[in-house]
This record gives sequence, structure tokens and C-alpha cells, in this order.
Amino acid sequence: MWENMTYVVDYRNKTILAPMVRVGTLPMRLLALHYGADLVYTEELIDYKLLKCKRIENKILGTVDYIDDDYQIVFRTCEKEKGRVILQIGTCSPERAVQVAKFVEKDVAGIDVNMGCPKEFSLKGGMGAALLTQRDKVKAILSNLVQNTHLPVTCKIRVLEKLEDTISLGKLIESTGVKAIAVHGRTKEERPQHANRNYAIKALAEHLRIPVIANGGCGEIKSCDDIGLFRQATGAASVMIARLAESNCSIFCRDGLKPIDDVIKSYLKLESERGKQLLASQQMEEICALWDM
Repeated sequence: MWENMTYVVDYRNKTILAPMVRVGTLPMRLLALHYGADLVYTEELIDYKLLKCKRIENKILGTVDYIDDDYQIVFRTCEKEKGRVILQIGTCSPERAVQVAKFVEKDVAGIDVNMGCPKEFSLKGGMGAALLTQRDKVKAILSNLVQNTHLPVTCKIRVLEKLEDTISLGKLIESTGVKAIAVHGRTKEERPQHANRNYAIKALAEHLRIPVIANGGCGEIKSCDDIGLFRQATGAASVMIARLAESNCSIFCRDGLKPIDDVIKSYLKLESERGKQLLASQQMEEICALWDM
């Protein structure tokens, strides 16, 4: 559909939409870009699930769709986010991680490995925050990705209880050749009501040469201006935003937050007209006519 190319992603001085399960779909990513986000991450997609998909070029909608055995869309992308969409994978396998990267490398600008999700599903599967204490596996996954894909590789972690452990893990990650590291300033046990450990992100940024992307500022960021203050407080190269973007995606807008009604209208403009017509169809003939079948 569009040319296969390798992107050089600059992870410095960026405001980024964070990966969010069931939120980071194509319309949300496009909305974030519309309001000023520089990069957008997909929701976490599990390696097994992606590898069961078929890649389909949807010429009617102008999208590339990854469809599973049940004909559900697992990942959809389009020209508008080309060069700016980072696919985050959930994995505990160096081999499967590389398989996924090779599978999607035509359609994304980078690959990110989730090493911070504290949810039970990820932990039981040996993914997400379960990797924070498995240094050999962290090194194997990231090294294999760096060595076997043309895509820039990054990962997203949470801080550890001890600052020295966070710094040590960060140095290990940097040694694999990744291009950047995103850091949520809470441990896997902590939740949004706990203070973000900005000092830990700052210490990590001071010890690493690669860009550190600060995350976890939901208690401090209320407007786009606050994003810069959070970046200064953490000493980070860039800032990643999750919950605030979910509640009002115009947080990325340089000239201030937009009324939520306007944001909703902007979101709805990104929907497919065929989608509404499909829902309104009552007969198979109507569905076939809609899709020129």
C-alpha cells in the first residue's frame, strides 16, 4: 500500500501518547497526532496474538489490517500515522519478539517492549513488569531485536524500589543497543495515587546516554505547559502521557485544552462512514452492496 522503508526515529524533545490497553487504537492515535503529539504508541499487543494474524491491505479504507483467526482486527494502521507509530509488544520470548518485528516492520516506525505492566495477565505470562527482575531475559529480548530488525527498538519499564537497582537495570538496557527507554516513575506495586518518583527518572537520565522518556506525571500535568515542567523535573529527553490523554486528548495542544465536546466531535470525524452504514444494515444484500461485493 505504501513503500516499505526504515524510519529513523528521534526520541528527544518529543511529547508522546503512551501505550494504553483498549485505548491506543487507530482513531485515538490519529486524534493525538491531530492535537500535537509527536509520536504515538499502540496498545500492548501480545506476541502470540500478532503472530496468528494475517496482514491485509484494506484498499477500501486505506488501512493495513492485522486480522486474527476470528476475523477481529488486532492492529490497524494507515498512511496518516506513517513514521510516527510505535508498536508495543508484550513478550517473554526473544524469538517471538523478533518474529513480530519482522512481521510488522513494513507498517510501523519502531518496536517497543513492555517491561512495566503490573497487571496479573502480564505477570503470569512472564511479560511486562515480570521482566524487571529477569535481567538475562531482558538482555536477550532486546539484544535479539536490535540485532535482527531494521526498526529502532525501545522498551518501557517501571522504577524499582531501590534507586541503584533502577540505574543498574537502565545501564543493562542501554548496553543492548536500544534507542531510548521510557520510565514510569512508580514501582509495579504502586498506583496513580502514589507520588511519581521523579528523582528516580532524573537519576536514570543522568546515568544514561540514550534518551529517557518520562511517564507517570498524571498528578502534575494539567495542561500542555505542565508537560515542559514535568520534563524539567525529571531531567528527561521527552514525556509520555497516558491517563490525561485518555480523559482529554487535547492535552497535547500547545494553545490549551479544548472543551471535551469538541474533542469528542474530532474523534467521531475519524470514524468510518461505512462503519455507521454497516451497523444500520438489516439485510445481507445491504452489507454486500456497502462493500461492493
